[in-house]
Amino acid sequence: MRFKFDEKSLAEIEKVLEVKFAKRGNQFRAVLLNSEEHRKLSIEIYPEITIGEKEGSLVSIYTSNTHAQLHFCQGYVASEVLGEVTFFTEHQGRLSGIVVEKQAACSIFSNVDRSLLSGDFERLAPEVMLSGIALSLTEPLLDENNPSEDGNK
Repeated sequence: MRFKFDEKSLAEIEKVLEVKFAKRGNQFRAVLLNSEEHRKLSIEIYPEITIGEKEGSLVSIYTSNTHAQLHFCQGYVASEVLGEVTFFTEHQGRLSGIVVEKQAACSIFSNVDRSLLSGDFERLAPEVMLSGIALSLTEPLLDENNPSEDGNK
């Protein structure tokens, strides 16, 4: 079954990021503020939207300097311990993800080879290691949320 954001998943994300989503048409939007660090991040989640000729989930992130999107989001990992939510998708063995922190920060990883998630991180260059560690949280959900070869309907 293809992943789709629902009320339960949105509530879990709200809890970890300490925000409330506002529903606007077919999207859910929240704003994270970090006055101490002078940061503001907006997140928009579209549970079902047309992307080209297919339907899928879309996660958009806006900051004062960046606009990032994750098309065909296949799931998320919400970690209260880390205070962050990792949104991810996989296509042909390559992962992309956006990590949103409750402190209004985000990291983006794209086209990461899936084999990096469960390898020996100490054998990787530090620049490569970070993406493997960050996206390794998604590994248990990858096959569960990826019903077709490309993960799209």
